[in-house]
Parts: sequence; structure tokens; C-alpha cells
Amino acid sequence: MLDWVADPQIWIGFLTLVALEIVLGIDNIIFISILAGKLPPEQRDRARVLGLAAALVSRLLLLLGLSWVVQLTEPLFEVFGHEISGRDLILLLGGLFLLGKSVTEIHHNMEAPHDKDGKKPAAVSFTSVILQIMVLDIVFSLDSVITAVGMVDELGVMVAAVVVAVAVMLFASGPISRFVDSHPTIKMLALAFLVLIGVMLVAEGLDQHIPKGYIYFAMAFSVVVELLNIRVRSRNAKKEASASKMK
Repeated sequence: MLDWVADPQIWIGFLTLVALEIVLGIDNIIFISILAGKLPPEQRDRARVLGLAAALVSRLLLLLGLSWVVQLTEPLFEVFGHEISGRDLILLLGGLFLLGKSVTEIHHNMEAPHDKDGKKPAAVSFTSVILQIMVLDIVFSLDSVITAVGMVDELGVMVAAVVVAVAVMLFASGPISRFVDSHPTIKMLALAFLVLIGVMLVAEGLDQHIPKGYIYFAMAFSVVVELLNIRVRSRNAKKEASASKMK
């Protein structure tokens, strides 16, 4: 029964799958962080926890329904010579939703909307934020589960890897959310990243594969450059503050 515990191949597959699940969950964490940031401060942590809990539940349900997930890849109909499956429809709708949401958030951040009295609009409702998170969780979970099925044969290993990855994401989501909220330029980069993910999901739904490695590398490079800019701005601000004190 427990022969797999001593099998190094199982452990290699488990650790590799955990790493991939965490990488694939980065876009999920960013999306949850940005949506949770629109809530009052006292509700943000609860929104992040519920969002990641929904991600875990949706991934586990998809893993338990592997036969249904496999059927999603079967063509349903054709459009201009392209076969469209259930998976393609989910990716298309999810990608369009993510594109619309990300572009809207970028617009709000650029325009800084106010009402007629000059006051900021009221915060969005907690329920609407959770519902939006759950919609995208289904899309991100489908991608995650398909990756898991392609890498590991043991259902127990898949479930354990997903649980561990979501636990790591849960601990990382708080610091990431606070960092994104406190640095507007990083938030804009995160939204641009979500736009890229939305485009990639739409392309995947149309059977146009875009390697995720290119997108992740481009965003990682942009984040590193912006972190250097933040460091330079902070150092210059300290120099100016010390110079003003000396006058």
C-alpha cells in the first residue's frame, strides 16, 4: 500500500508538481490581491483566504472528476475550421473576463475616478469580490489540473501537491498583497501581467499555444527593473531629506 513512499520517482514528480502549481498560481495570487485591495482593510485578509480556499476546492473537485476533465478536450463544434471543445470555451470566456477586468482596473487606476462631490466611490461589496475570484479560480484551476494530470499518474500525489501548493500560496498572498498595495507601479505591472495572461488564455482557447515561460520571464524582468527603480527612488528621497535637514 505504501510502496510509493519509498519510490524516488514519486517524490520527484510530487516536488516538481508542487513547484509548477505554485508558478501557475502566481497569476491567481495577483488577481486575488488586486481584487481584495478594493475592499476595506478589515476584510482583505478574509477575502484572500476565501479566494484561495475556493481555488483549492475547485482544483480538488476537478481532480476527483478526472473523467469529466478528459471529456472537456473532446471537440463540441467547429468555428471557421477550428474545433472548439469545452476546455476551449472555458479558456475563452475566462480569458475575456480577465482581459475586461484587468483593463477596467488599469483605467480606474489611471483615471482615479471620483464622484461629483470629489469623494472616492464606495468600496465594492465583499460578495462581488468573492464571486469574481471564484469565476477566475475555475479557469486557473482547469489549467492547473491539466498540468497535474500530464505529469503524475497517482491521484493521491496530485491531491497532495495541490494542497501543499495552495498552502504556500496562502502564506505568500499576504506579503504579496501588501507589497502590491503599497507600490502603485508594481500594481500596474501586475495588472499588465493579468492582461498578458488573459491574452494567453484566449489564444489557448483558439488552439494557439503561447509558452508561459516567455510571459513569466518578461514579467519577472520587469519586476526586477521596477524593484531597482524603487530602491533608487528611496535612496534619493533619503538624500533629499538629509540635505533639507542640513540647510
